[in-house]
Amino acid sequence: MKILITGGAGYIGSHTNRCLSEKGIETIVLDDLSDGHREAVIVGQFVQGDFGNKALLDQVMTENNIDAVIHFAAYASVPDSVTRPARYYHNNVTNMQTLLDCCVAHGIKHFVFSSSAATFGQPQYTPMDEKHPQQPINPYGMTKLIGEKMLADYERAYGIRYCAFRYFCAAGDSKDGLIGEDHNPETHLIPVMVRAAISDKPFSVFGTDYLTRDGSCIRDYIHVLDLAEAHYLGLKYIMDNDCSDCFNLGSNTGFTVLEMIHTLEKVIGKSVPHVLNGRREGDPDTLVASNEKAMRVLGWKAEHSGIEEILSDVWNWESNRRY
Repeated sequence: MKILITGGAGYIGSHTNRCLSEKGIETIVLDDLSDGHREAVIVGQFVQGDFGNKALLDQVMTENNIDAVIHFAAYASVPDSVTRPARYYHNNVTNMQTLLDCCVAHGIKHFVFSSSAATFGQPQYTPMDEKHPQQPINPYGMTKLIGEKMLADYERAYGIRYCAFRYFCAAGDSKDGLIGEDHNPETHLIPVMVRAAISDKPFSVFGTDYLTRDGSCIRDYIHVLDLAEAHYLGLKYIMDNDCSDCFNLGSNTGFTVLEMIHTLEKVIGKSVPHVLNGRREGDPDTLVASNEKAMRVLGWKAEHSGIEEILSDVWNWESNRRY
């Protein structure tokens, strides 16, 4: 089997690329390195380029017998999407249509899509299952929802079978420290607070008046290794059953920001400097996923998503950065 992975030099893509390779699957990573890192592609074939480049896609698909596409390549910053929505609609929607059209033209019938919990918008209940209304509140979430709708239309018209994964807060790094999370700028809580502990420079906790256990907001953290395994299982599921489906990926539980800080202090044995600030606009009190469907249908488990394991892996990565 040969899989094309768009955005495979990015955080989740690079871990999925490695996961598939370890299962004996041949991979081709296509990434323009605007956000990804060449050093993160430690296995498989690498092609540098834009996934919206039709000529390049035609070349890659013609020269290789591609069985399926796993699509990670997207712009993913919520604040940036609000400021520059055109950038997101062009890359996340227009370029995705180009990718899908090339799949149709080359007879590629299986497609795994990196969607997002941002398609849901403000939670109406938690844990959030797949039946939760999808009402995105920012351009990023809207582009991901449009991607899901496009896939459903392409299934009806062209027979593409797809699996869309809506994940919550991806976290963690590889156990051996070879690949990990490396965004610039970094906005995710766990690497931000780990870097604060390493540098002894405080980071900001946004909001202390949420309707939660301690006033800070609650989020659901899922290990990137578990996300990678889910993409393999999702691809296998749609290929074996000739079907399409959508799944939420999370740990089925959540932690407040302050609980995360206290747990990290326990893991590393030192204080984590932080300051308390006001809320950021648009941050909901609680975001927690129901993972019941993924466990039942795919046989998936969040094996590495214990919060202390996640924090230990991130501490190891951030303390011994490879790139």
